[in-house]
Amino acid sequence: MRFRVVLAIALAAQVAAAQTPEQKAIDYLSTEVPRWSKENGCFSCHNNGDGARALYAALQHGYAVPKPALADSTRWLLEPGNWDNNRGNPGFSDKKLARIQFAAALAQACDAGAVPGRAALIDAAQSLIRYQEADGSWLVDVGAVGSPATYGTSLATYMAFRTLEKADAARFAKAIIKTNQWFLVTRPRSLLDAAAALLALPRSGAVRQRSLDFILPAQSSDGGWGPYPLAPAEPFDTAVVLLALREINEPERTGGPIARGRAFLIQRQQPGGGWPETTRPPGAQSYAQHISTSGWATLALILTR
Repeated sequence: MRFRVVLAIALAAQVAAAQTPEQKAIDYLSTEVPRWSKENGCFSCHNNGDGARALYAALQHGYAVPKPALADSTRWLLEPGNWDNNRGNPGFSDKKLARIQFAAALAQACDAGAVPGRAALIDAAQSLIRYQEADGSWLVDVGAVGSPATYGTSLATYMAFRTLEKADAARFAKAIIKTNQWFLVTRPRSLLDAAAALLALPRSGAVRQRSLDFILPAQSSDGGWGPYPLAPAEPFDTAVVLLALREINEPERTGGPIARGRAFLIQRQQPGGGWPETTRPPGAQSYAQHISTSGWATLALILTR
């Protein structure tokens, strides 16, 4: 009996040791994503937006995601008309940003085949149009570099733009063209700005070169990126930059920037599978930032593997 117990423990240890960083992160989010709505009676941008989006991407790429992990999120995301009526604390709720985050998760769910049709996604995309500025951007967290749970204008603009493209590029062509122009003329002031522009327009020579000139020299000696050149590397900034570098679709040399960025994220992954929250200023504690950071980092590892 004792031998069997020892053997079971040894086998469990072997399974844990063999588990990939991606699957560890997916298992962690599979527990955390549904926990928020069950315990708080509302849906959150961090759990049911960023966290769920990473799990839908995992599904799309063939990873194991338990069905209960996304059941509540899927029901919520299929009702864009109710998103503004969430029961969250209004003092900590930005309805514009929440709508962008939920819409992005719904777009990923459609890509993963987790929802039937695209009618809800088109409704969600249409609801974003009223928040677009005349210059083509979506103003969010103005005057500050974005964080995992606040995005900032550049990242919010890319995420809204991406939803419009995935919902129906022809239907939303006018809004998409305005956003293209905004990214073409906007100079990056942070790594998130440069990464968002590259994500939006990876085939534009001017944007591509401008963004890479900002991003590549800013990679730190440990392989990550911070919000600004020479700033300490953070998991969130690193994840967004990795996703942007993936878009240029160039062969990655051994020890190249993507490989080094992945190594940084894997080294910073916590034993439970998540990542330390990226906060502005750094060093604070925030469950929202923790889950959103973990969602972005999981997505980066899945898509750059």
